[in-house]
Amino acid sequence: MFLDIAEVARSSGLTASALRYYERRRLIRSSGRNGLRRTYEPDVLARLALINCARAAGFTLAQIGRFLVATPGDVELRKQMGQRARELDAQIAQLIRMRNSLRHAAICRHEPLVECPKFKAFIDEPKP
Repeated sequence: MFLDIAEVARSSGLTASALRYYERRRLIRSSGRNGLRRTYEPDVLARLALINCARAAGFTLAQIGRFLVATPGDVELRKQMGQRARELDAQIAQLIRMRNSLRHAAICRHEPLVECPKFKAFIDEPKP
């Protein structure tokens, strides 16, 4: 069973023009046409989820394109991926600190909130 472009757009949250652009960039591939409409294999949705996740993590479409065709022998790309994973770890740690401080601020009675020692402790960078 094939999905037409409208179904893929609706399911992925992307526009049909974005799907056509991704196809031109060779990030996805259509399986043919049903009349004038492009059709896709159902597994395109998983690939689009990966692309959307990578974009949200700050990857460019060019980087995503390289990643999608990477092999274990692509040493330089694998090195870049490891570096990006470390950067994401740092961002995640920072976001967790911010989330924890906001959760505390939501129930804190200290005035002003940003001067609360517990709030500040959540925000402070961990010392190595």
